[in-house]
Amino acid sequence: MATEQFEELVEDFEFLDDWEDRYRHVIDQGKAMDALAEELCVPATKVDGCASQVWLHAEMQDGKLHFDGASDAMIVSGLIAVLRTLYNGLSPAEVLAVDARAEMGRLGLNDHLSAQRSNGLTAMIERVRETALREV
Repeated sequence: MATEQFEELVEDFEFLDDWEDRYRHVIDQGKAMDALAEELCVPATKVDGCASQVWLHAEMQDGKLHFDGASDAMIVSGLIAVLRTLYNGLSPAEVLAVDARAEMGRLGLNDHLSAQRSNGLTAMIERVRETALREV
């Protein structure tokens, strides 16, 4: 199960023939995100397990999860943007039902991220899932 926005992203990726174009598209997604407020870049929102600096700030609005994030690496900012399209607007139960690895695989990300980036992506997914678990 994925959000409508994520399905649109999958369609965008289907038109991009090579990995370099997809990589640039992920980076562009990150550049298009609003900046995370500096006061939210604190130890409590920092995601451990990432090679770069990553902060995720989640909140519930009307029973739906919404999160923002920031990173000091362009590709990681793009991955945060992709995760936002995957999860934002879902209920906690819906978040927990998402097979994020499979969904990211639809974008071809699983095959093209370095081991460090893949571990960081897993850490970000786990942070989102932990947030949802606290709300169930």
